[in-house]
Amino acid sequence: MVRPDQVTVGVLVSEVPRDAVDDAVAVCGVREKRSDGKLPAHVAVYLTLGLCLFPEDDYEEVATKVTGSLDRWGCWNAGWNAPTSSAVSQARKRLGRKVFAELFERCCGPVAGDAGPAAAMTATGTARGSFLRGWRLLAIDGFEADLPDSKENAAEFGYAGSGDNRSAFPKARVVALAECGTHAFVAAEVGSYGTGEKTLALGLYPRLRPDELLTADRGFYSWQAWDIAQATGAALLWRAPTQLDLPVVRVIPDGTYLTVLIKPTVRGARRERLLAAARDGVDLDDINAVQDAFDERGLPVAHLARVIEYDVPDRAGGGTGELIVVLTTILDPAEARADELADAYHQRWEEETGNDQLKTHLRGPGRILRSRLPDLVHQEIWSYLIVHHAISALTAKASAAADLDPDRISFTKALRLIRRTATGTADIPPSRLD
Repeated sequence: MVRPDQVTVGVLVSEVPRDAVDDAVAVCGVREKRSDGKLPAHVAVYLTLGLCLFPEDDYEEVATKVTGSLDRWGCWNAGWNAPTSSAVSQARKRLGRKVFAELFERCCGPVAGDAGPAAAMTATGTARGSFLRGWRLLAIDGFEADLPDSKENAAEFGYAGSGDNRSAFPKARVVALAECGTHAFVAAEVGSYGTGEKTLALGLYPRLRPDELLTADRGFYSWQAWDIAQATGAALLWRAPTQLDLPVVRVIPDGTYLTVLIKPTVRGARRERLLAAARDGVDLDDINAVQDAFDERGLPVAHLARVIEYDVPDRAGGGTGELIVVLTTILDPAEARADELADAYHQRWEEETGNDQLKTHLRGPGRILRSRLPDLVHQEIWSYLIVHHAISALTAKASAAADLDPDRISFTKALRLIRRTATGTADIPPSRLD
């Protein structure tokens, strides 16, 4: 159950505990040098998170709102005065850019309960929409953030377009993994606008685990990406680019078929030998059986994949009747039927919901970030990801307690409730929030 006192700024402290903050600060080596400072590093961290909870307010107003709640949670001395804007700004600069990424790693894991054979039948963390059989459903997608037009931000992050078509503001690019069922972000990469989504995503694939199934749109496919992600043991379910050659290796009775994905640099006779070996049923993972399937370093250059083709005849918009082709590492229909995989692939749209929650409801539509320095931009983006995760965790717990799908609980209403009750000047005891 979610306790009433968690529906305040306490949602940040409960999901981002003080010991995790202290550990992240210590690892990054930015602990304050003066023990009598009124803005120790852990307070600066919570204030920065508070800035993302109240994006319309200035530093002093946010500090005034947040510090009372921090006092209740043992993270603030009630004898201190709320810090000034200058003090908060200087404290943020002392933290640098790495603390919040480290804090995200420590606090922002899956929230939809445990994966496993019974995951899809349990309500722990509200499993509906979160699992396919024993796999946790994840999606990968990206979004952009407009930044203040400072020379420092322009130099590090760049603009979209050029010349007369250049964007008005510098832009940062974010690519993230999210739980499909809860919309909680569980991993992310932050970079310049000029760094493409495919490139940023390469830093996320090694983070996958064998109990996860990653869904991805065709824009993320490359042989390199598939190879890296498959090596983790995670299951993959990605839409195939229209130009990708998918030779039929074997037709499966359920109407799907096996194909072989071959590294693009492998051509000619060697490629034909690989296709012949695959069609003969030779194990492409056995270097002694198919030496052509490995490079000079012993790394694979070919992978079997299962292809599911279908259309959505009643799909709204211009995609009606479009053939959808998805690739999966789940080769055996007994492990996942074609209809299950088709449904699971469309769960990837849930990350679009998470992106919208962060950009439109939490940050505010069209809102530019506060930070004029790149280090602080990184802080702010990671802080938004952390705050969104904290709210997603709260709604997941509430949905589990009520045996509801997380989609039935309004992110906007949860956010409004947190903001409404997160006032630092009113000494409202937790019992008054029932």
